[in-house]
Amino acid sequence: MTTPVIIVEGLRKRFGDVEVLKGVDLEVAGREVVCVIGPSGSGKSTLLRCINRLEEPTSGRIVVGGVEVTGPKVDIDRVRTSLGMVFQQFNLFPHKTALGNVTLALRTVLKLERAAADARGRAMLDRVGLAGREASYPSQLSGGQQQRVAIARALAMEPTVMLFDEVTSALDPELVGEVLGVMRDLAEAGMTMVVVTHEMGFARTVADRVVFVDGGVVVEQGPPSEVIGNPSQARTRAFLSKVL
Repeated sequence: MTTPVIIVEGLRKRFGDVEVLKGVDLEVAGREVVCVIGPSGSGKSTLLRCINRLEEPTSGRIVVGGVEVTGPKVDIDRVRTSLGMVFQQFNLFPHKTALGNVTLALRTVLKLERAAADARGRAMLDRVGLAGREASYPSQLSGGQQQRVAIARALAMEPTVMLFDEVTSALDPELVGEVLGVMRDLAEAGMTMVVVTHEMGFARTVADRVVFVDGGVVVEQGPPSEVIGNPSQARTRAFLSKVL
């Protein structure tokens, strides 16, 4: 059996007196698409943010690509180059073009020459369906297009894992499909993905595994046909009855 790309063991995260994660265990295999679902405030986004150390775990162990992210001597900036993350908010620089947003980290972090960075940036924008919009500023793009720029920016770093945190929740309903389409293409291309989402249709059709989180713990997990189609836990059934 191959070693999982992501290993989370006994992860706990406390904010003051509130324990948001209460001993989460999770493994993600290479090329696997894992959708994390659950009610608001259940700890889903905190789990993602702990994986790339945007939040400091209170206790527990996280390993990504064989590197212990929670280790005392870890070079977290190096780890993050292999961990692409896309957020609910697009976080684009308004004064930079689409291409400028995608290539900024390529030049400042990876130290690529401008020509090489621009070539990779154009290829990534093409990959998310934005060829021809390289010179557009965020204000000239729809929300869906801005989110696709954010995905292209993460892909440009050539990560081995992509983390998506509610990336469609800030979009108008008619724009959701274009972003989910890009994510479907990534899944079909074999990208390892952990997706926090409320889009049950996407989870049902694209995920290899669905993980239901509630109250800071993993309540159940398994294939979408089981967790969404025939959940074994009452908490899962109650949640799905409200969102389906």
